[in-house]
Amino acid sequence: MKWEVVIGLETHAQLQTKSKIFCGASTAFGAEPNTQADAVSLALPGVLPVLNREAVVCAIKFGLAIGAKITERSVFARKNYFYPDLPKGYQISQMELPVVDGGSLTINVDGNEKTVRLTRAHLEEDAGKSLHEDFAGRTGIDLNRAGTPLLEIVSEPDMRSAAEAVAYAKKLHELVQWIGICDGNMQEGSFRCDANVSVRRPGDPYGTRREIKNLNSFRFLEQAINYEVQWQINEIEEGRKIQQATVLFDPDTGETRSMRSKEDAHDYRYFPDPDLLPLEITEAWKAEVKATMPELPQAMQQRFTGEYGLSAYDADIITSSREMAQYFLDTVAVAGTASAKLCANWIQGDLAARLNREEKSIAEAPISATQLAGIIQRIVDNTISNKIGKDVFDALWNGDGANADAVIEAKGWKQITDTGEIEAIIDEVLAANQKSVEEFRAGKEKAFNALVGQAMKATKGKANPQQVNDLLKQKLTG
Repeated sequence: MKWEVVIGLETHAQLQTKSKIFCGASTAFGAEPNTQADAVSLALPGVLPVLNREAVVCAIKFGLAIGAKITERSVFARKNYFYPDLPKGYQISQMELPVVDGGSLTINVDGNEKTVRLTRAHLEEDAGKSLHEDFAGRTGIDLNRAGTPLLEIVSEPDMRSAAEAVAYAKKLHELVQWIGICDGNMQEGSFRCDANVSVRRPGDPYGTRREIKNLNSFRFLEQAINYEVQWQINEIEEGRKIQQATVLFDPDTGETRSMRSKEDAHDYRYFPDPDLLPLEITEAWKAEVKATMPELPQAMQQRFTGEYGLSAYDADIITSSREMAQYFLDTVAVAGTASAKLCANWIQGDLAARLNREEKSIAEAPISATQLAGIIQRIVDNTISNKIGKDVFDALWNGDGANADAVIEAKGWKQITDTGEIEAIIDEVLAANQKSVEEFRAGKEKAFNALVGQAMKATKGKANPQQVNDLLKQKLTG
């Protein structure tokens, strides 16, 4: 029996503000427990919340970036539940009137584009954190995180596989970093996902969903959904009903386990927070925020395909982060527009591979965009071959030279382009490899490659490869 998977994601993005959403306490990560918990964070009697304007600006930026409606008048509500790390006994959030309404993101999975609709994005405060380690069986509470501003981003149940959910989460992760509202650090909990998963027969109403909480890596998100889907299918096929529940994913076992029965909105007894006025966002404020927005990834992709002739695939990779896109632009500015494709190839290829291997971000690359452009310029003007370019790249990466020209000069790597010199070397190679010559003339194409390799070896890789190929063919077929 065929089953259809239905997935929606709720994502919490911690906003990059210096202070909390309703007070002036710091949001810096890594402080000693409870050193960033002021009177408001602790919910001491008589304290009142004051909305952080910068958190609202972050929400407006996100709404503009996804083409959503920015609600002119939104309301904060109290979401009531009791847990040790929630000192007020309620969380300030938004329910009926969120600040961001609708919008969409376009994802690409295996070459197929798909639009995922967003339901809403609303502002809320984070809770504290329960600490279970090193307390001799007791639990400690750290309220440093209590009151940290969050933007909860809710998608429609438009995804039909774990791969689509991961592609959506990655695209969202890229976007919030691109527009500068979230640092995206999943290890520190700045970006975390809850996955609502259900299965149904195609065409049937939605099945009963189970929510997988607090997934803080794309790998865990994929593993958790795949396990949960198979578990639900097995349960139904064995005649059992799925019960709505909140579940946790255990990375050690690769399994989900039930945490509690899933609450609905009415269980939280939402009501407007009497201590906070409605949030009003004017057209002038939206225009002011829009003027500060960077060029968005999709617009930049279109510009890169039109202006620089990149493929849609290359443009998508190059714009996977704002830093990489800027590195590309800086490289092209020096190397020239005609070399844009070669610049993209080097950035996606050698540079990205080396950064991944050494676990560095592009901002930490030892080679600047200007230095990489210098390598590309010397490849284009035939001063060096592409192979020697890789050696120059390694030298610059290791700090062995200020620029490509200095490395080429110091190492004696300038390409041999003199036809007479290359021809003389080829004559020597042919004389020393008569067997390969006879094999080529007998129809064995591999023998030609062997002769090219011998010629390049004789010149220590410095001969122009195209000239070697052309001259060798002339000699063998002339």
